[in-house]
Amino acid sequence: MLKVTELESGYGPMQVLWKPSLQVKKGSITSLLGPNGAGKSTLLMTIFGSIQPWRGQVIYKDMDVTTVPTHKKVELGVALVPEGKHLFPNMTVHENLLMGAYVKKASAHREESLATVHTLFPRLKEREHQMAGSLSGGEQQMVTIARAMMTKPDLIMLDEPSQGLAPLLVQEVFDTIQKMKDDIGLTVMLIEQNADASLNAADYVYILHEGRIKAEGSPEEIKGSTEIREAYLGV
Repeated sequence: MLKVTELESGYGPMQVLWKPSLQVKKGSITSLLGPNGAGKSTLLMTIFGSIQPWRGQVIYKDMDVTTVPTHKKVELGVALVPEGKHLFPNMTVHENLLMGAYVKKASAHREESLATVHTLFPRLKEREHQMAGSLSGGEQQMVTIARAMMTKPDLIMLDEPSQGLAPLLVQEVFDTIQKMKDDIGLTVMLIEQNADASLNAADYVYILHEGRIKAEGSPEEIKGSTEIREAYLGV
């Protein structure tokens, strides 16, 4: 579904990505692991178009989307849930979710999408008239993910979805990610500092370090390599 080839980008004169290449298969969960500052968020934002690539190629569903603007990528079925909880705190949960259904394709399936996210996140149905800013951290993260799902994506990219959450809520988030793949058929690309949870959820894993892919393999292969775990994951 997604193929990234030798992508380069950065901020101003500072290069962050040094030709990482990876593939995300349709219907899979692909995890991108690595230490802070490795370039993981930059990679997602470059794929999404929030950061302009310098060189390299992004292929999505056999289309070259390297320089396609962000809003067009959303229309093509790509969604990004950035790090942190970017909500409209003075709007209700329901209003926040509706903000996700702004593209033409999503607007036509708004009620269907609402039913889907309420099934995945029943707590959001209970809280639909509550101001988003008054929710707990875990509930706000649910709204953030659910709003991205309202765009009717085929590929959803999640940047640190469990950041700052209590262990019980972390498990809940990962259970939901598994359901997104198994029950809805979404393809998921996942950045996560929680290496154990990410390895347990993933079908395939890439290790990014200093803007370069340093290792890749099945979760079992990564778990089984003491060298990889100690060098790049600190576990």
